[in-house]
Amino acid sequence: MICYDLRFPVWARSKKSKDQSFEYDLLIYVANWPDTRVNAWDALLKARAIENQAYCAGVNRVGTDAFPKDYNGHSGVYAPKGDELVFSHQDEAILTTTLSVEELISYRNDFPFQNDADLFEIK
Repeated sequence: MICYDLRFPVWARSKKSKDQSFEYDLLIYVANWPDTRVNAWDALLKARAIENQAYCAGVNRVGTDAFPKDYNGHSGVYAPKGDELVFSHQDEAILTTTLSVEELISYRNDFPFQNDADLFEIK
């Protein structure tokens, strides 16, 4: 997804398929999110992970564009409980972390709130 999508949780909503498996285990947002609103970026990435019981990665640019707007990164990966797994504040960086599908499935089984989610379709 792109940065603007992050503000609309319905686009990221993980539903269960007929076999009761989740549609995805990892959300990825690629962004040009300016530093003046970076607190929202951080909060919304964490929220998308929690509400969808999925890993959530945000990849944001750094530097200054021609307008001039500043971008300070804040790229990172959040676990389904909202824990920050890896994070880069202002520097260009290559980040790595390990995601565990076993831990993800165990968490979803231990806390199955998605079973109560409303079914919907976006047309």
